[in-house]
Amino acid sequence: MTPAPLIETARLRLRDWSEGDRDLFHEINADRKVMEYFPFRRTRAESDALFDRLRATILEDGLGFHAVALKNNDEAIGFCGLAKAGVEPVLPAGTVEIGWRLATRFWGHGYIIEAAGALLDHGFATLQLPEIVSFAVAANRRSVAVMERIGLRRDTARDFDHPRVPDDRLDLKRHVLYAIGRDEWKERQSRRS
Repeated sequence: MTPAPLIETARLRLRDWSEGDRDLFHEINADRKVMEYFPFRRTRAESDALFDRLRATILEDGLGFHAVALKNNDEAIGFCGLAKAGVEPVLPAGTVEIGWRLATRFWGHGYIIEAAGALLDHGFATLQLPEIVSFAVAANRRSVAVMERIGLRRDTARDFDHPRVPDDRLDLKRHVLYAIGRDEWKERQSRRS
């Protein structure tokens, strides 16, 4: 049975994870290119444990990283979501981030831009969030480009050393932060109308 979608776009369905998505989820978390700016890749057991945590988080409060599936066949291609950032005290408790990962064979089609744009709309219009942030290793140009394309702005005063990145990985420790507030999102929406 196909899980009910949280959001649908022209080409995509953002939905809860199904058991059939585990292989794709592991593929993403073990892929050298996808995980280039993370301190480690995950084993199958680690991927399955994270998969279960993501599903539980979504059930708990509706926030979390949802499966991104192609609308025409419901094939999961990655994930995108709004989630509590969980990097206190660097960011205040309750800060909501937007994040994503996509299997490499689906790169270059604009899927994450489409999914993330719909999630920003959902976060501000439906959830009434005051702000949405995103962050990545400074050298991660692909993720930074997505942040910029979906309208987030760099806030250099809030760049930080990620508390969960080991101190021996200085190349991955420093993160740049991008953000957009609800008022700025509303202004952008009114200009589109």
